[in-house]
Amino acid sequence: MRALSPASRGSFAIRFSAFDVCWAFLTPWLALWIRGAQVLSADDWPAAAFYCGISFIAALIAFLIFRIRDGMTHLFSVHDAIEVAKAVLLSEFATCLVLFSVTRLDGVPRSTPLIHALILSAGLIIARAFVRMVNAEQRTPEPGTEMPTEHIIAIGSNRLSSLYIDFLHAYAPGRHRVVAVLDDRPDMIDRSIAGVRVLGPTVHLLAVVGEFKEHGIAIDRIIVGGEPDTLDPEAAAGIGRVCDEYKIKLDFVPQLVGLSSVRAPAPTKAPQSSAATVQPPPYFRIKRYIDLVLVSLLIIALLPVYITVAIIVLLDVGSPVFFWQRRIGMNGQIFQMHKFRTLKPSFDWRGQPAQATERVSWIGALLRKSRLDELPQFLNVMVGDMSLIGPRPLLPQDQPPDPSLRLTVRPGITGWAQVSGGSLLSPQEKGALDEWYIRHASLALDFKIFVKTIVVLLSGERRASDPDEDYAQRNRGAAQGS
Repeated sequence: MRALSPASRGSFAIRFSAFDVCWAFLTPWLALWIRGAQVLSADDWPAAAFYCGISFIAALIAFLIFRIRDGMTHLFSVHDAIEVAKAVLLSEFATCLVLFSVTRLDGVPRSTPLIHALILSAGLIIARAFVRMVNAEQRTPEPGTEMPTEHIIAIGSNRLSSLYIDFLHAYAPGRHRVVAVLDDRPDMIDRSIAGVRVLGPTVHLLAVVGEFKEHGIAIDRIIVGGEPDTLDPEAAAGIGRVCDEYKIKLDFVPQLVGLSSVRAPAPTKAPQSSAATVQPPPYFRIKRYIDLVLVSLLIIALLPVYITVAIIVLLDVGSPVFFWQRRIGMNGQIFQMHKFRTLKPSFDWRGQPAQATERVSWIGALLRKSRLDELPQFLNVMVGDMSLIGPRPLLPQDQPPDPSLRLTVRPGITGWAQVSGGSLLSPQEKGALDEWYIRHASLALDFKIFVKTIVVLLSGERRASDPDEDYAQRNRGAAQGS
């Protein structure tokens, strides 16, 4: 799962490079001129201006979507070039779509968008490559000031080794040079990682070191792309003997970057109880398909509401409009539950804590009361993190002592506990109601909860008294008496 920034620091900034804006404005005119388009004549200039205007606006929108301004030009990379190409393709597609819908591209030669795409992308990429080249020349040391180069052999052609090689290139280019990689997997021999060739298996280390020495290159360091215990004992002993013979320093990448002390937490097993022996009804096997159909219809029907609420949140709270929070779902899997933001940032632009009264607005309170802030959770249902109806997902620290039964099903946007009192109930009462729902879930019960949810939205929360709650009532009494 990709790590996200806090909502208050994930704002979408509108930023453009002056060169990008000027080049996006000039290139459609240049493409028409190269193609010799008739719309450049005095009589047809409005058509040319319309084409160039649409192309300019589409390019700016594409630049924002792919955030090509966010890249650091002096560190321009292949990834940045690909993002530029994506932005250009999107802008050309949008331009052709709009023009074909409005004017059927009358007066504009069909090859013009292709010529425009080539000119626009070439200019953007060449300009960035030029800035990187100038920056690299400025950082080139003067003659006589070069530091000696450390030559390194990497053991293991894995992701960690590749990242460490890239790190050396970025931190001190020319100062540390990985000259070879060794790997015991036959299919990796003669392949390359991070531009460095895999020369052979680990048992060839002595021979490789000796061959480099014949060419005048002394190996100064050997790095292993993993912890010491990842090496075969025989291979580790051989590496140690080579290092002792040639006075080579041996390092392990996790230790070099400070990862040795960072250990993955041991998996915790949910406590077993009698509840864990009760399996959910067979209804839950088809419930996912029902959710998928219903939530698709709801998202389409409520699309205008989504757009309206998003605009209101943007004007009231600012960007971004979504708030995310880690919750525990089915089988104990962590997922990110989304809502519309209803609170302003907890820290101001100076990093000072904001007053609680300053964070709440009447618009945010209204969205919470009407439950419109919960609408983005339909997307969680769509991707399978949640269900329309089920136990509400809890924060990791708010799990009950025995969550084994509630974690056998997908959490829901609404549920039996929410329509039976919601915030008026204690955590023990909510837990009892959730367990009762899991044991008795059916299509008829879900429909009943759906109807009750609408009633709660219109009339507010109240404690329910229903014959179907016999099991829950007994658990309530036990919870209150303890």
